[in-house]
Amino acid sequence: MNKENLAFGKQNYLLIGVSFLIIVLGFILMTGSAVTEGEPFNYDIFSTRRIVIVPLVSLAGFILMLYAILKKSKDKSENIEKTK
Repeated sequence: MNKENLAFGKQNYLLIGVSFLIIVLGFILMTGSAVTEGEPFNYDIFSTRRIVIVPLVSLAGFILMLYAILKKSKDKSENIEKTK
C-alpha cells in the first residue's frame, strides 16, 4: 500500500494510540468494588477518584484524540508541495 494514500501520518497514528490508552486508563480507574449482600450501598462511588480524577483523565484523552485527528501531518504537506 502506498503511504501517500493513508489518511494520517505516523505522528497522527501515534497520538491516536496514546489518546486511546489514556481513555482506557480512565475507564479502568473508574471501576471499583462491587456491592455485596451485607452492604446495601457502596459509598466508594462518591470517592474523589471517581468523581474528579477519572472524568478529567478521560476528557484529556478525548481532547488529545480530537487533536490527533485534526492535526495536519507534515509528511502529507511535504508530499503535496513536492508534487506541485
